[in-house]
Amino acid sequence: MAPRCAFVGIKKGEAMEKVLEVKNLTKTFYKNKIPLKAADDVSFDVRAGECLGLVGESGCGKSAIARIITHLIPPDGGSVLLNGRETLDLRGKEERKLYRDIQMVFQTPQDSFDPRRRLGDGIMESLRNQGVSKKQARARMRELLAMAELDAEFADRYPHEVSGGQCQRAAIARALAPGPKLIICDEATSALDVTVQAQIVELLEKLQKEQGLSLLLICHDLALVQKMCSRVAVMYQGRIVEQGVPDEVIRHPKEAYTQMLVDAAL
Repeated sequence: MAPRCAFVGIKKGEAMEKVLEVKNLTKTFYKNKIPLKAADDVSFDVRAGECLGLVGESGCGKSAIARIITHLIPPDGGSVLLNGRETLDLRGKEERKLYRDIQMVFQTPQDSFDPRRRLGDGIMESLRNQGVSKKQARARMRELLAMAELDAEFADRYPHEVSGGQCQRAAIARALAPGPKLIICDEATSALDVTVQAQIVELLEKLQKEQGLSLLLICHDLALVQKMCSRVAVMYQGRIVEQGVPDEVIRHPKEAYTQMLVDAAL
């Protein structure tokens, strides 16, 4: 694994404000009346222009955290702040605005698009919901496709008519459309083959640098975290067990679980 410690997209001397703050988040699911803690006093933050990696094995609670942040499921307790403002109590118009401020890129992009609608329509949807005219939204959609390194012709294709990598690029374009403050990538490359994974990672790094994006990268791949992220939080059985700069965490893990992840990646 190549060393990396600089904050991607953050210039020297630039203030590192906290875009997202997760504080003491708790969530328990029940399976056959047996409690399963998906979040157990979880706290972390994502700073302006950085990429934070949230890593851990499947079932440790990573995706549950993302779903709480985006209001897909409610927590049992805790706080989620966006630019210092509590979001968990937002409803109606304010909650809809939250969906513009925080966007997600999912593991299987074809499933995140309506199969009956063209990709271009999916990308334009949030713009139209904001009151942007159809003509302006179409022009912006073409710009977003270009940013995601897709030709304009992809606007007229359906999700099943493109490859997984092409569909994920369209999903990234859609996530950028409303001008979010934070993009959550939930295992966004794990369903793609190795070559395409590398291309999507390069695209995300390029966009982060050019657009000053703040990213929460949810994955189980330490090598990817070391390449993309300025900080990493390691999650195990619903708890954050270790946080720090990826190089330091990987080379000198303090927790046995982190050491196991490192050993598995070698």
